Amino acid sequence: MIKLAFYGKGGIGKSTTVSNLAAAMAQQGLRVMQVGCDPKADSTIALRRGQALPTVLELVRQGSFALEDMVREGFAGVVCVEAGGPTPGVGCAGRGIITALEKLQEKGAYEVYRPDVVLYDVLGDVVCGGFSMPMRKGYADEVFILTSGENMALHAAANIAMALDHFKDRGYARLRGLILNRRDVPREEEKVAELAEDLHSTIIGSLHRSETVQEAEELGKTVLEAFPDSAMAEEYRALARQVLGQAGGEQVC
Repeated sequence: MIKLAFYGKGGIGKSTTVSNLAAAMAQQGLRVMQVGCDPKADSTIALRRGQALPTVLELVRQGSFALEDMVREGFAGVVCVEAGGPTPGVGCAGRGIITALEKLQEKGAYEVYRPDVVLYDVLGDVVCGGFSMPMRKGYADEVFILTSGENMALHAAANIAMALDHFKDRGYARLRGLILNRRDVPREEEKVAELAEDLHSTIIGSLHRSETVQEAEELGKTVLEAFPDSAMAEEYRALARQVLGQAGGEQVC
C-alpha cells in the first residue's frame, strides 16, 4: 500500500488535482482511497458528481456508526472519505483530521478496502497539530507539495517543507517533490525551481492552467470523467505516473 499526502495553500487547486490523480490511478487498475483532510469537506466532491459525503466528525457527533457510514465509492471506484471540521467558531479543525484517521484505523478501513494507493488531501496553510497528522509515522510515507509561482503559495510550500524537516528524525513522511500548478504569473517556473533547489527537492510534474478544469467542476466531475480525451486529462495521467514513480510505485503503475 502506497500512502501519499498532498499539501498546499488553500485555493491552489490541490483537491482538484488530487481527485484527478485518484481517478487516473484508478483507471490504471489500482484500488485508490482518497481522504479529504480539509474542514470544507469538499476534497472528493468531484469524484461523486457534486454529491456531498457525510464527514467523520458529523458521524462522531451523532454517536455510534459503522465503517460504511463514513466511506463511499466515487468515480472509477475511488474510495472516498471526508474528515470534516468542527461547528464554526467552536473547536479545532485539526482535531477532525486526527479523529478521521484514528477512526479509519479503528474500523479497519484499510483492511476492508485494501487500497493499493491512499491519497491524503491536506490543507497546507497550517502545518501544526492535526494538520501534521498525515505526515506522522504510520500514515503517509511520502509528501508532495502543490504550489504556483504566487508568493503566498511559495511561502506555504516552504513552511510545509520546514515542518517535514523538523519531523525527519521521528520517522515521519519525507518530501518527494513539488508539483507546479500554473497560474501564469511572471517568472513562475523560475520561482518554483528556485524553491525546489532551496528545499533540495525537484519539480516532479506541472499542470497548465486550463478552462477544461473549470468546465469539469461546473459539471461536478473530474476532468478524467467529464473530458477523458482532453489534453488536460492526459496531463493528469502523466502526473499520476510521475507521482507513482517518485513514490516507488513503478510495480503498480
